[in-house]
Amino acid sequence: EGIVKPLIGLSADYHVCGADQCCIPSRAADERVVTLGSRYQRAVLDHGGIPVVLPQTDDDKLIAELARRIDGLLVPGGAFDIPPKFYGEKPAPGLGPQKPDRSRFEIALIRACSRRQLPILGICGGLQAINVAFGGSLTQDLTRNGVNPHQQDIARHLPWHEALVAPGGRLEKILTVKGKTLERIRVNSTHHQAVKKVAPGFTTGAVAEDGVIEAIERKDGRFEVGVQWHPEMLFPTQPEMAALFRAFVRAASTQGAPLKR
Repeated sequence: EGIVKPLIGLSADYHVCGADQCCIPSRAADERVVTLGSRYQRAVLDHGGIPVVLPQTDDDKLIAELARRIDGLLVPGGAFDIPPKFYGEKPAPGLGPQKPDRSRFEIALIRACSRRQLPILGICGGLQAINVAFGGSLTQDLTRNGVNPHQQDIARHLPWHEALVAPGGRLEKILTVKGKTLERIRVNSTHHQAVKKVAPGFTTGAVAEDGVIEAIERKDGRFEVGVQWHPEMLFPTQPEMAALFRAFVRAASTQGAPLKR
């Protein structure tokens, strides 16, 4: 008998051939090419899960079916902003490029997975999508709100600043190294937006020293966690980041029925 590894769904980005240099030249000029950073997939594989790239769709029935087929959801970041209309605001100065189709899909997918009580991990923009999906809002541009830039000028696989972990929460329990809980962690930073109002049902899991929210988590203890940093770049050298992926995949492994066959 072998352990059945959980299927972890990952939402992906897309690029239109002809408009993006990364596309394959032989593709049709208007063809969308699905893209997903390999580090996200490696983080899932290295911690016992099987990553599955999910097709972007606006079909609610298909989204519900996707949520039924997977055991956990990882929502990656991306170089775009969530349209403010999704959290009831108008565009403000400093708002960056948006991908409404991806945001609409991810928000619907997050809600569908939450209804099934699947573990959800959001990374960077994925944290922001979780927050917006459940009624939270975002600061559209940190630098225009008097906050120091959160775009590091060193290699992204290196930590850049500290975050203070909220005591007593799920994240504190997860970020444990050799039996020791961590009050402070070193994180990388590649964002210009952040959580403004935390969504109802969620609480702050970590905060930067300048007050920017670095993580959110469900109050009821379900594994719905979002982090503003990129642990998929840090886990090879920081055990606490590996612990985050390990806990996520472990939570997803309880969804499979049966776990062994």
